[in-house]
Amino acid sequence: MDFSKVKLVVSDMDGTLLNSNHKLSNHFFNLFEKMRAHGIIFVAASGRPFYSIVDKFNTIKDEIIIVAENGGLVIKDDEILLSTPLEKENLFKITSVLPSLSNAHPVFCSKNKAFVMSKSEKFLNLLSEYYANYELISSPESITEEIYKVALYHEKSSETCIYPHVKHLEADFKVKLSATHWVDISENDGNKGNAVNYIQDIYNISEAETLVFGDYNNDLEMLDKAYFSYAMANAHPDVKAAAKFSTKSNNDFGVELILEALVSAKETLSS
Repeated sequence: MDFSKVKLVVSDMDGTLLNSNHKLSNHFFNLFEKMRAHGIIFVAASGRPFYSIVDKFNTIKDEIIIVAENGGLVIKDDEILLSTPLEKENLFKITSVLPSLSNAHPVFCSKNKAFVMSKSEKFLNLLSEYYANYELISSPESITEEIYKVALYHEKSSETCIYPHVKHLEADFKVKLSATHWVDISENDGNKGNAVNYIQDIYNISEAETLVFGDYNNDLEMLDKAYFSYAMANAHPDVKAAAKFSTKSNNDFGVELILEALVSAKETLSS
């Protein structure tokens, strides 16, 4: 595999770069410094909110590009490069289906906080890993901030218990299985592929110079923007079918394994 021309690396977080304990490895940070020395741009692309991604990458947050809310927000050095919030009337189109969903917990995601209606202690404890900044509300009509996506959680399965009931919204919105328990709904342009394409245009980087890692269906659009598209061993079958290449699981340092090869290729080129 010839990685010598790669200029842009984009990685999903949960199930991809983060292990099952939601942690980044020390080895990743070592590899990041080597990539940076070779002028490679690194992008963290996640369904997580901006503040959660910053927390994970705190020591290098000013040296990376952050794609938050599945592509709804692209931020570099605290500057918003791209913003694709839900139109107000579209938000209410989405919320109109919520009464038909049984045992689903909606999360309304803004740049700086999440809004939730559930008072389930179990759900709120889980929520703190992804949306530490949240506010309890009684109705979405009370929200005044821009919302980038509506995330729907089901304790059993998002694919069987939520997706079939919101699939019809795909005619107007981006509806994505983002994890075993989550379905995300956003504007059609609010996806990771659109965000990666925007970054490629800014830095004049081609798909042949782009390396992308993903594990779930909200990664499909950005995998399509890279020649070097990698599915994790633990990826959803749709992602494995879409990616050109594969690597080990997130718990077996699958991303780091490929980044080692990338750094090696760059070092060989410069020697």
